[in-house]
Amino acid sequence: MKIQTYKLLPSLFILLFVACKSSENIPVEPQKVQELPSLQQNLEGYQELLRTKEALISDYKPERTRYFDLLHTSLDLEFDFEKEQVNGTAILTIKPFFFTQNQLELDAKDFDIHSFKLLGKDERELNFKYDGANVLAYLPQNYSREDTIQVSIKYTAKPNENPRAGSKAITDTKGLYFINASGVENKPTQIWTQGETEHNSKWFPTFDTPNERATQDIKLTVDEKYRTISNGDLISSQSNADGTRTDHWEMDLPHAPYLAAIVIGEFVEIKDAWQDIQVNYYVEEKFAGGAKTVFQNTPEMIGFFSEILGVRYPWQKYDQVVVRDFVSGAMENTTISVFMEELNLNEREALDSEWDGIIAHELFHQWFGNYVTTESWANLTLNEAFANYSEYLWYEYKEGLDEADIHHISEMEQYFDEALEKQEDLIRFYHEDAEDMFDSHSYAKGGRILHMLRRYLGDDAFFGSLNHYLTKHAFSSVEVHDLRLAFEEVTGQDLNWFFNQWFLSAGHPDLEYDIDYSQRDNLLLTVSQRQNLSNTPLYKIPFKVSWYTDGDRYEKQFVLEKGTQQFAIENADPVYALYFDERLELLAEKKSKRGFEHFMRQFESSIYGIARYEAMDSLINNYSDEPKVIELIGKGLIDSFAPIREMSMIAVARNPEWIMQVKGLEKTLLELAENDPKNTVRAGAIELLALLDPDKYATSFLNWMNHPSYYVAGAALTAYLENESNPNRESVANQYMVDDNIRIVVAIADYMITDERFDQATWFHEKLDKMSGQSLYYLIGYYGDYFAKAQNLYESEIAVENLYQIGLNHQANYIRAAAFQALFGFVDDPGVIEKIKDLYEKEADILAKRYKEYYLEPYLDEN
Repeated sequence: MKIQTYKLLPSLFILLFVACKSSENIPVEPQKVQELPSLQQNLEGYQELLRTKEALISDYKPERTRYFDLLHTSLDLEFDFEKEQVNGTAILTIKPFFFTQNQLELDAKDFDIHSFKLLGKDERELNFKYDGANVLAYLPQNYSREDTIQVSIKYTAKPNENPRAGSKAITDTKGLYFINASGVENKPTQIWTQGETEHNSKWFPTFDTPNERATQDIKLTVDEKYRTISNGDLISSQSNADGTRTDHWEMDLPHAPYLAAIVIGEFVEIKDAWQDIQVNYYVEEKFAGGAKTVFQNTPEMIGFFSEILGVRYPWQKYDQVVVRDFVSGAMENTTISVFMEELNLNEREALDSEWDGIIAHELFHQWFGNYVTTESWANLTLNEAFANYSEYLWYEYKEGLDEADIHHISEMEQYFDEALEKQEDLIRFYHEDAEDMFDSHSYAKGGRILHMLRRYLGDDAFFGSLNHYLTKHAFSSVEVHDLRLAFEEVTGQDLNWFFNQWFLSAGHPDLEYDIDYSQRDNLLLTVSQRQNLSNTPLYKIPFKVSWYTDGDRYEKQFVLEKGTQQFAIENADPVYALYFDERLELLAEKKSKRGFEHFMRQFESSIYGIARYEAMDSLINNYSDEPKVIELIGKGLIDSFAPIREMSMIAVARNPEWIMQVKGLEKTLLELAENDPKNTVRAGAIELLALLDPDKYATSFLNWMNHPSYYVAGAALTAYLENESNPNRESVANQYMVDDNIRIVVAIADYMITDERFDQATWFHEKLDKMSGQSLYYLIGYYGDYFAKAQNLYESEIAVENLYQIGLNHQANYIRAAAFQALFGFVDDPGVIEKIKDLYEKEADILAKRYKEYYLEPYLDEN
């Protein structure tokens, strides 16, 4: 599953030591009588302690007890599009796990159960009890672990009943989704499933727990026009007399129930392969050309991950499907990953595809999560930390170390951002809901912890341990200690200290360090841990220091294991800048007094893009008045690391007085706009040229509008339309009004708003209707602004209703929030404040509601 800096106040501990002397010559004070706690106080204290201890037992979230072992699931499914229900028959092959059983309880949420049969020689209808979530069947005799039985359940699943709010990562919990079932909306009709955490029991009866695994086969009867995709292999496809077709899918390797999936819709198939493994992509027909580019690296990824893990891709095939209105970023169902519609790109849009990270993430789950599965949701990070870290591994392999490191820092910042609001153990046996696990702790923090473990042990030991872990626990479920033991068995090292402080404790180090340069041939480094030790560990932290002498880089590794510790560097040659954790590998917030000269040296000398990026960022934000910083911008614009080039351009845009001070700026920008290998950099350069001399580059802007990249074309179109000196802006804008790419659309929208072209209401309504995902999010602000300024009552009422419906019904919380905010442009219109308050009251997502409350609060105070 794929799901966008906080500091803790340091605690100060002062220990006072008082020496005891003989009392002979010391005046004796009268002793004060200390009151003993009353019996009532003792009782109250005991009761409070008892409640705390009881909660540790009652609130603990264990691995689910397995009374039965599910061996095979066979489903026969048909779909009622009008009622949005599933009519199914499930045959489960099971056996008692260990102890003798005479009752069978299955997860089956919001079903009508028509019959529950025991099959075989003793075939009979079973008595059962059903509470809407679980069905309990009474077996005719006691069965031991030597017995295998089959039961058949005929049922109707109603996934739309009893909806429950999801999480930040998974926004809904229906399990199975009918998309545009009536066929009247401006989108294709589809069915798809999303089973994590325990939502597949909304469409078939099962033991809905990650520590179960079984083989399966699924028969899907659908209209002939639809394609079906499911786990494993399509073993038959039979056309029926009534215009339907029954596809039979078989998954002959065992996997967890939450990883079962079906997708139904009008998709085209783009065939690909890795060695003898089918690797296909399924998208809507108009996105077929783009899919070939978006997913083109998948076979190479499979080969790369198979090689570094030493475990060949373990499944029959690998399909990737892009669907509409998906409730998460993507989902790693075994052999079939399902992706959100943002990956629906046409051929031109796909040129700027930046989806390799999420594609790698879901693919890596085929090993970590599917081949080896967490035994409980408390251990979710054993799935998600590895998938998160796979993004780093892929970028390192494909794009280089610098690109991987900038991704690493972005993920680290996501965790720090979340850590301001909460700090949790990575392995969380105390949680209210399994959905709570899908956060930046399980993902981003977990990935950073694996990165530190890799850097500490080295690649041979790290990947050798992963190979052992995967091989030893293939097709089984695991807990965190299985991972630790795998590393210990390979390396011979005790790693309890690492796992205890990082996986089994909350928080992160808050480090202060100081470097004594008084003896430049033997620097002294002092490092102190300042995190709150009442709720955070005192860490054992392996770390590295580095320096450069005459262009050569030197590095030493030390281990911090005290509250404050000093380290003699013994560098021999004079050193003027020592770098503590130069590559920012540590998951720690660090404070130091480094200063202007240090960061200048760091930018000039470091071979690592991430270190130069940090230096440039610090110089721009803290020393912008220094003439040398302005000189450095010129070097930043030609740095080999694209994010530094982008940062340098952003700095110039924010400080326009630098335009005349950066030597050769115009020439450099023109070179970047025309030739930079990164289209994002080219777009940034075009934006700056528009700021520098829009008249001079008007012809260039017209040419760049035809660039294949929408980044470049959109920036050029924006630059041209913003310049009122261009007499043909209206005709240029009209040429691009049919384009639906968001970068072109917002350029046109901004021009219409600025030029007060309030005769284009239909265009805005049509674009809003066509947009989805992030594109819809970006457009909503322009849409609301346009109609708020147009002062056309009729069109404004339409716009308000459209925004209200998006704010009320859209699955994505960030899009609901954007629509909510846009309505404030109409707040003085009749009835609008009531709609705004209604959206606030009906918002179920905690984060979105908090956001809405911030904007609504002044209006609540008025009443």
